Amino acid sequence: MKAVLCKQFGPPESLVIEELPSPKAGAGEVVVSVKAASLNFPDVLIIQNKYQFKPPLPFSPGSEMAGVIKEVGEGVKGYKAGDRVIAFTTYGAFAEEVKVEASRLVPIPEGMDYNSAAAFLLTYGTSDHALRDRGQLKAGETLLVLGAAGGVGLAAIEIGKAMGAKVIACASSADKLEVCKQHGADAGINYATEDMREKIKELTGGKGVDVIYDAVGGPYTEPALRSSAWRGRLLVVGFAAGDIPKIPLNLTLLKGCSIVGVFWGDFARREPKAFAESIGQLGKWFREGKLKPHVSQTFPLAQAVDALKLMAARKVKGKVVLTTG
Repeated sequence: MKAVLCKQFGPPESLVIEELPSPKAGAGEVVVSVKAASLNFPDVLIIQNKYQFKPPLPFSPGSEMAGVIKEVGEGVKGYKAGDRVIAFTTYGAFAEEVKVEASRLVPIPEGMDYNSAAAFLLTYGTSDHALRDRGQLKAGETLLVLGAAGGVGLAAIEIGKAMGAKVIACASSADKLEVCKQHGADAGINYATEDMREKIKELTGGKGVDVIYDAVGGPYTEPALRSSAWRGRLLVVGFAAGDIPKIPLNLTLLKGCSIVGVFWGDFARREPKAFAESIGQLGKWFREGKLKPHVSQTFPLAQAVDALKLMAARKVKGKVVLTTG
């Protein structure tokens, strides 16, 4: 089977594609024949040795995929060969076959195709954990989404609307904001051309925003926090801008606000019951038509480098998916 390999840390161009032996399922594991695998920003970081998980070389990047179970290892319950599943892997998904622990599998919701399934779990799981659990978003509150046209951003918009919030999307271009509005955003701010704080003040009548979903970091976090309402919540999701901001802590005192970390991967591992409830809620919203994964482009596995270069250049709207067929 073919796999995309990182043999030395570096940019996407340093990756290679090689033929490898098919994996064998051990105890508690399954082998999945991959139909589609989606890109997430951590995939760009992990191949450069800039991510919190540092796999030994060589490894395949790719943290999320969908496919059909080929083989089930000893002791695996609830799954069998032929089942359609989503898997979250941290790394290893950019291959034609992947060995994964059965605990990292989720059945594909009824009516969902493989491309959408590959683009579903990490983005919607992260955003649901962030907004419902960590942010305690309530109906009638105002949600500000930074980097709103990305995968987790669009998921946050849709979940925010499903929860009854007013959603303000922030992105760097008019075409990105148009995608955000198609996914339910009530208003948009182009932070490349507009004064974000002034626009938030205008859109909220001076009150500020209740919850800030921040997967971007860099220069946008502090002005967003300064625009929070009393008892606002800043959700720290990621740092796609590259820089980790240093926040003046007096802002939390003056605003009576909270800065809350969101680490979906550890949440899924440490709190399996809450994780299962989250997945159940997401499946329900999908069946109701409230969640619609936005796959903007697909590439064959052989063109994984081109797809990752798009992600590294921050030119992706929604999700990009690699296909094996």
